[in-house]
Amino acid sequence: MITLTNPGYRLISDHGIAQVRHRLSNNQNALIACQPFRPGEVIAFLSAGTIAAEPTYLTIQIGIGKHITMRPEFLQYINHSCDPNVFFNTTTMQVVALKGIQREEEMSFFYPSSEWKMTQQFDCYCGSPRCLGRIRGAAYLSQEVQSQYRFTDFIQQQLAKKNARKKVA
Repeated sequence: MITLTNPGYRLISDHGIAQVRHRLSNNQNALIACQPFRPGEVIAFLSAGTIAAEPTYLTIQIGIGKHITMRPEFLQYINHSCDPNVFFNTTTMQVVALKGIQREEEMSFFYPSSEWKMTQQFDCYCGSPRCLGRIRGAAYLSQEVQSQYRFTDFIQQQLAKKNARKKVA
Protein backbone atom coordinates (compact mmCIF):
# COMPACT_ATOMS: atom_id res chain seq x y z
CA MET A 1 0.00 0.00 0.00
CA ILE A 2 1.35 3.42 -0.94
CA THR A 3 0.63 6.10 1.63
CA LEU A 4 1.31 9.81 1.69
CA THR A 5 4.19 10.63 4.06
CA ASN A 6 4.06 14.36 3.42
CA PRO A 7 2.63 16.49 0.62
CA GLY A 8 5.81 16.21 -1.47
CA TYR A 9 6.32 12.43 -1.33
CA ARG A 10 4.60 9.06 -1.52
CA LEU A 11 5.99 6.21 0.57
CA ILE A 12 7.22 3.28 -1.53
CA SER A 13 8.88 1.12 1.14
CA ASP A 14 10.12 1.35 4.73
CA HIS A 15 13.42 -0.23 5.80
CA GLY A 16 13.67 0.95 9.40
CA ILE A 17 16.71 3.19 8.98
CA ALA A 18 15.37 4.77 5.80
CA GLN A 19 12.41 4.90 3.46
CA VAL A 20 12.21 4.80 -0.31
CA ARG A 21 9.92 7.65 -1.28
CA HIS A 22 8.61 8.89 -4.61
CA ARG A 23 9.09 12.65 -4.96
CA LEU A 24 6.04 14.09 -6.67
CA SER A 25 7.78 17.28 -7.90
CA ASN A 26 10.27 15.49 -10.19
CA ASN A 27 8.85 11.95 -10.38
CA GLN A 28 12.05 10.43 -8.88
CA ASN A 29 12.53 7.96 -6.07
CA ALA A 30 14.87 8.80 -3.20
CA LEU A 31 16.13 7.24 0.02
CA ILE A 32 15.16 9.34 3.04
CA ALA A 33 16.71 8.87 6.50
CA CYS A 34 14.32 7.79 9.27
CA GLN A 35 16.85 8.61 11.97
CA PRO A 36 19.88 10.87 12.36
CA PHE A 37 23.40 9.62 11.60
CA ARG A 38 26.70 11.03 12.83
CA PRO A 39 29.71 11.60 10.54
CA GLY A 40 31.60 8.32 10.13
CA GLU A 41 28.67 6.23 11.36
CA VAL A 42 27.92 3.02 9.47
CA ILE A 43 24.43 3.37 8.03
CA ALA A 44 24.16 -0.10 6.50
CA PHE A 45 26.19 -3.06 5.33
CA LEU A 46 26.00 -3.94 1.66
CA SER A 47 26.72 -6.98 -0.41
CA ALA A 48 26.87 -7.84 -4.09
CA GLY A 49 23.57 -8.99 -5.51
CA THR A 50 25.08 -9.72 -8.90
CA ILE A 51 28.47 -9.11 -10.49
CA ALA A 52 28.58 -8.04 -14.14
CA ALA A 53 31.32 -7.20 -16.63
CA GLU A 54 29.43 -4.17 -17.91
CA PRO A 55 28.03 -1.31 -15.83
CA THR A 56 24.39 -0.28 -15.68
CA TYR A 57 22.78 2.70 -14.01
CA LEU A 58 22.08 0.48 -10.97
CA THR A 59 25.61 -0.88 -10.41
CA ILE A 60 28.68 0.35 -8.60
CA GLN A 61 32.18 -0.50 -9.81
CA ILE A 62 34.49 -2.60 -7.67
CA GLY A 63 37.18 -3.38 -10.26
CA ILE A 64 38.00 -3.42 -13.95
CA GLY A 65 35.09 -5.26 -15.55
CA LYS A 66 33.43 -5.78 -12.14
CA HIS A 67 30.19 -3.99 -11.40
CA ILE A 68 27.83 -5.04 -8.62
CA THR A 69 24.19 -4.52 -7.87
CA MET A 70 23.73 -3.67 -4.23
CA ARG A 71 21.96 -5.62 -1.56
CA PRO A 72 19.91 -4.67 0.30
CA GLU A 73 18.15 -3.42 -2.80
CA PHE A 74 16.85 -0.20 -1.22
CA LEU A 75 20.42 1.19 -1.32
CA GLN A 76 20.09 1.65 -5.07
CA TYR A 77 17.74 4.57 -4.37
CA ILE A 78 20.55 6.70 -2.97
CA ASN A 79 20.80 9.41 -5.62
CA HIS A 80 23.77 11.47 -6.79
CA SER A 81 24.83 14.81 -5.34
CA CYS A 82 27.96 16.89 -5.82
CA ASP A 83 27.68 17.55 -2.06
CA PRO A 84 27.11 13.96 -0.85
CA ASN A 85 26.28 12.84 2.68
CA VAL A 86 27.05 9.11 2.29
CA PHE A 87 29.87 7.00 0.87
CA PHE A 88 29.88 3.41 -0.39
CA ASN A 89 33.00 1.77 1.03
CA THR A 90 33.36 -1.20 -1.31
CA THR A 91 36.36 -2.55 0.61
CA THR A 92 34.52 -2.91 3.94
CA MET A 93 31.11 -3.20 2.19
CA GLN A 94 29.62 -0.44 4.33
CA VAL A 95 27.53 2.63 3.64
CA VAL A 96 29.04 5.38 5.81
CA ALA A 97 27.80 8.86 6.69
CA LEU A 98 30.23 11.47 5.35
CA LYS A 99 28.64 14.17 7.48
CA GLY A 100 25.73 14.50 9.85
CA ILE A 101 22.43 13.37 8.37
CA GLN A 102 19.18 14.51 9.91
CA ARG A 103 15.94 12.56 10.09
CA GLU A 104 13.90 13.24 6.90
CA GLU A 105 17.04 14.17 4.92
CA GLU A 106 17.66 12.58 1.54
CA MET A 107 20.73 10.36 1.39
CA SER A 108 23.03 11.04 -1.55
CA PHE A 109 26.45 9.97 -2.82
CA PHE A 110 28.92 11.23 -5.39
CA TYR A 111 28.56 8.83 -8.33
CA PRO A 112 32.17 9.24 -9.54
CA SER A 113 33.33 8.07 -6.10
CA SER A 114 32.57 4.54 -7.30
CA GLU A 115 32.51 4.82 -11.11
CA TRP A 116 35.50 5.28 -13.39
CA LYS A 117 33.58 5.91 -16.64
CA MET A 118 29.83 6.02 -16.32
CA THR A 119 27.68 4.16 -18.79
CA GLN A 120 24.96 6.81 -18.53
CA GLN A 121 26.44 10.28 -18.19
CA PHE A 122 24.04 13.02 -17.13
CA ASP A 123 23.65 16.69 -16.37
CA CYS A 124 23.47 17.23 -12.62
CA TYR A 125 20.97 19.61 -11.09
CA CYS A 126 21.75 18.90 -7.43
CA GLY A 127 21.70 22.59 -6.58
CA SER A 128 24.95 22.47 -4.61
CA PRO A 129 27.28 25.48 -4.95
CA ARG A 130 29.97 22.94 -5.92
CA CYS A 131 27.82 21.22 -8.57
CA LEU A 132 30.01 19.89 -11.37
CA GLY A 133 27.31 20.03 -14.05
CA ARG A 134 28.08 17.06 -16.32
CA ILE A 135 28.67 13.80 -14.41
CA ARG A 136 30.76 11.32 -16.40
CA GLY A 137 32.87 9.39 -13.88
CA ALA A 138 36.11 9.78 -11.94
CA ALA A 139 38.24 9.44 -15.08
CA TYR A 140 37.15 12.93 -16.14
CA LEU A 141 37.79 14.80 -12.88
CA SER A 142 40.61 17.30 -12.48
CA GLN A 143 43.06 16.82 -9.62
CA GLU A 144 41.55 19.88 -7.95
CA VAL A 145 38.08 18.30 -7.98
CA GLN A 146 39.51 14.92 -6.93
CA SER A 147 40.90 16.49 -3.77
CA GLN A 148 37.39 17.46 -2.65
CA TYR A 149 35.91 13.95 -2.55
CA ARG A 150 36.33 10.53 -1.02
CA PHE A 151 36.69 7.64 -3.49
CA THR A 152 36.53 3.86 -3.24
CA ASP A 153 39.85 2.06 -3.07
CA PHE A 154 39.47 0.91 -6.69
CA ILE A 155 38.79 4.45 -7.95
CA GLN A 156 41.71 5.80 -5.85
CA GLN A 157 44.00 3.28 -7.57
CA GLN A 158 42.74 4.32 -11.00
CA LEU A 159 43.19 8.01 -10.17
CA ALA A 160 46.74 7.40 -8.91
CA LYS A 161 47.62 5.66 -12.21
CA LYS A 162 46.05 8.48 -14.25
CA ASN A 163 47.81 11.20 -12.25
CA ALA A 164 51.17 9.36 -12.45
CA ARG A 165 50.85 9.18 -16.25
CA LYS A 166 50.18 12.93 -16.36
CA LYS A 167 53.40 13.61 -14.42
CA VAL A 168 55.46 11.50 -16.85
CA ALA A 169 53.97 13.18 -19.93
